[in-house]
Parts: sequence; C-alpha cells; structure tokens
Amino acid sequence: MITRRSWAAAGATAVATLLLIPGPAHADKSPGTGSQGSVSAGGGRQGQEITSVIRYSGAIAGKGGKGGGAMKPVGDWTPPACWYEPRTAEQFRDQVERSYEETVNMPGQHSYAKRAVGEFRDKYKDGEYKDYNLKEKDKGAWWVAVRDPDREFEDAAQACDKQPFWVEDGDRPPVDNALSPELLAQLAYARMRLPDTEVSLAPEGTTKVNLPTWAWLDKARFKPLSATASVDLPGLNLSATTTARPGSLRLDPGTKDARTFPASGACAKNADGSVGEPYAKGKGDRTPPCGVTYLRSSGEGTYDLRATVTWNVSWDGAGTGGGALPDGEFGGEQPVRVEEIQAVNR
Repeated sequence: MITRRSWAAAGATAVATLLLIPGPAHADKSPGTGSQGSVSAGGGRQGQEITSVIRYSGAIAGKGGKGGGAMKPVGDWTPPACWYEPRTAEQFRDQVERSYEETVNMPGQHSYAKRAVGEFRDKYKDGEYKDYNLKEKDKGAWWVAVRDPDREFEDAAQACDKQPFWVEDGDRPPVDNALSPELLAQLAYARMRLPDTEVSLAPEGTTKVNLPTWAWLDKARFKPLSATASVDLPGLNLSATTTARPGSLRLDPGTKDARTFPASGACAKNADGSVGEPYAKGKGDRTPPCGVTYLRSSGEGTYDLRATVTWNVSWDGAGTGGGALPDGEFGGEQPVRVEEIQAVNR
C-alpha cells in the first residue's frame, strides 16, 4: 500500500532524464551530454527536455575536486538504467502541453510528429483521462518512465516502456523499477565519484631489480565516502544515502617479471583503516606486507603499476531501512622505473 507519505516504501530515481512523451521529431542528443531526447511509441527518436525530481549531494560527479572517477560494480550487477517516478497532475499537464506546443509550432515539423503528439495529448486531456486528472490531483499522481541519460542507448534502458499512468493513493505502481529508497541508493551508487588511487611507494618513482618496493595507502586519504539521492515532491520527502568504505587494495605490477606481496596481490585493510605499511629506516631486511619486487629492468621506459581499491558499499534509507550493495572497484596506474643494480668490480 502506498500513500502520499509512504511513497518512500516504494521508490526513487535520477538526474536529467527521458520522459515517454512525443516531442519535436528532429531533436537529437549525444550520450552523456544532457537530458534531451526520448523514444516515441513508433520507435522514432523524439526530443523533449525534462529535469528529474531527484537531487544528489555528497561525493558525486562534479564535486570533491579534480581527479577520481566512477566506481565499477564487482560482478554482473549494474544500477538501473531506467525507472518510474511520480509527477503531480499539474507537473504532468505542463510537460505534455509544452511538448505539444513546441512540436506543432516548430517550422518544418513532419505531419506524423504533429499527429503523434496530438494523439498523445488527447489521451490525457480529452480521451481516456479528463484534463490530466486535475480534479483528482489530491487522490493520486502520474508516474512516468525516465532513463539515465548516460545509458539511454543500452538495451536495459528500453525496459521502462510503459506510457505515463495514474496511480491512486494507497496503490502500488504496477511496474518494476518504481521509486523506492533502495532504488535511490542504487542511483546514488552510479553517480558516486571516488578519489584517484595512487599508492605511496618506497623507493618512490625509481626502484631496483630484486629490491622489495613497499606500497601503502594513508588512512587519512582513503576514508569512507557518501552520496545522497533525495526527492522532494508535495506529500513526498524521501532520501537514501549510499556509503562506500575502502576494503582492500590489489596491486598489478604491469609486468609478469615481478612478485607481489602478498602473492595474490591483494593487500588487506588494517585495523586503523590504512592499507599496507609505510617504509621506515631499519625495515630493509623485512618483507613488505604490501608491495612488489621487480625481477627485470624497465629499460628506457617504465612499468605501469596499477592499484585498484575494492570498496564495500551499503545504503541507508533515512529511517526506511538499508542494507548492502555490491562491492565496487576503482583504480589507476602510476609509472615505476626499474633499474639494474650496478656493481663495481675492482
């Protein structure tokens, strides 16, 4: 059962999006550049800009400084590429009317596009529904399909193909991927940005053949990060926070002529949140808990040491529950020059 105050028990979703409403037939967009573009019932691409009701804050794209990147889920799981979210009767009316006016008044517009947008408008204004259900506006809401603009060309983004539909208060939307706290958390996962993964090394920059190179991550730099997705509509105030905690570090030396410590290359997190151990004077005869030994010189070039951090991810629905999400990974490469140890014979 869903009431206006309990939509939180049923759903959530993302940024600039795609609404299944016919629009100007010639409009186009490139992936990842904005929120313009949609698919008509006939399969042609239409264009209509719309802004989703979801807002993001925290460690997301465009914040937190330069560098870093998106977390890649471990395994086959991916956040939703499309979903359904609510609109008030007034919001839905304004969107349809704006789309209709822009289409029919566009110079050179094709007649089939005008006909399609007109038929769509008639359905909600004078046909199956009357005046966009404005008389029932306090008893329910419209639910519309939206797509992640960065993934709109993926097959998964085409799954939400149901045209806008009315849902009475107290009823659950009869679709998968309807607004819910967990879905909000999954979309926050998709927009979370993690810091560059650059490990500290000793020796730094240039090392020697057969010399153990120590590697570590400072706990002060690699700390938990959170991103929040929230919805604020009349009768609905919903948010979910996704938190990623650094779990382990995996080293790939960039060449087969190397040994890693430990042998698997996976360095576990220490009790204090750090990974590995900084090198200090007097540790020269010890095996590093996290590191690499190169067995051959890099010659005139360098090896690309890749460090990948596995992040443990969870979510909290601000009083509506929470749980685990799939682990994520993010890594980067840094050049390491390896020289032969020069011996002098006298």
